[in-house]
Amino acid sequence: MEEKKFRKSRIGIVVSDGMDKTVNVLVERQYNHPEFRKIVRRKKKFMAHDETNKCKVGDRVRIEETRPLSKRKRWTVIEILEKSE
Repeated sequence: MEEKKFRKSRIGIVVSDGMDKTVNVLVERQYNHPEFRKIVRRKKKFMAHDETNKCKVGDRVRIEETRPLSKRKRWTVIEILEKSE
């Protein structure tokens, strides 16, 4: 029986779309600090593959982990959740 493998997915905001078929996505996460009992925010940028070049700066998108597509690109845009104005 074949085992299903689930890929990581993240939701973030497009901060750069100047490259061809590539966007920069900023993902923010929050967690409770174990010692100080305070909510901590962490941000990270991912380079994601956008095959159709539809993503624009400010769009909210879902990205999913994939095989390496280039030196720094290991994510791909699955869907655009919200378009920017």
